[in-house]
Amino acid sequence: MVIRWHRKGFKLFWQWISTHGRPGRNRIDPEIRKLIRDMSHANPLWSAPRIHGELMKLWIEVSEATVSRYMVKRRKPPSQIWRTFLDNHVKDLVSIDFLVVPTVKFKLLYVLVVLSHERRKIVHFNVTDSPTAAWTGQQIIEAFPFDTAPKYLIGDNDMIYGFDFKEKIKACGITLIRTAYRSTWQNAYCERVIGTLRRDCLDHILVFNRRQLMRVQREYVDTYYNTERTHLSLDKDAPEPREVQNPETGRIVEVPIQGGLHHRYFRKAA
Repeated sequence: MVIRWHRKGFKLFWQWISTHGRPGRNRIDPEIRKLIRDMSHANPLWSAPRIHGELMKLWIEVSEATVSRYMVKRRKPPSQIWRTFLDNHVKDLVSIDFLVVPTVKFKLLYVLVVLSHERRKIVHFNVTDSPTAAWTGQQIIEAFPFDTAPKYLIGDNDMIYGFDFKEKIKACGITLIRTAYRSTWQNAYCERVIGTLRRDCLDHILVFNRRQLMRVQREYVDTYYNTERTHLSLDKDAPEPREVQNPETGRIVEVPIQGGLHHRYFRKAA
């Protein structure tokens, strides 16, 4: 009888202990939960100990187990996205692509464009009516003489970038990065420049032959695109930085380029 009373009393005592006050674990502030998720989403390479250490530096006291519980769950190991690769290697990247230009006699000319990603600068271009892998590789050698070759070169899966091309750029120490099939967005900078060449120049002229096209392209690239044309991605600056001229420099002068298709503006002392 006494033992039964003792057991019942023991059970009631611990029921009272477990239900007294707030049940369960202490709740985590919603702002802290959101911060953990934001950190986990923005830093896919960070593990729970790394995020927990960051929270400690912010005077936020939570356990590492709690951090692990509220982290974003991923199905596969994290890896950098294509955009991250471009951002990390922008100073070592160039890209190449061809654009096709019809002549007045309905023949086709091929313009090779070599673009530096860091300043969106066209570092080289050339025109041919019969592009080959050897010719294309030679253009890369001419674009980057001596020790100026970049580390990576982005190109698509065109057969023009074949064995002869690979051997020539390999000799320069350049690694070819091929974009995925039908993924022109992976070479977006070069595609954007090709669109600019068409809208700003080629759509407004008739091409007679290779020599004329080279002359027109050289004038556009050297006297306008690289030196004068402002770019949104460069904070409204040109690939070759332009000096900001204050009013004390003189009056504004307008100079036509390509027969008045474009103009350059600068201040000149009276």
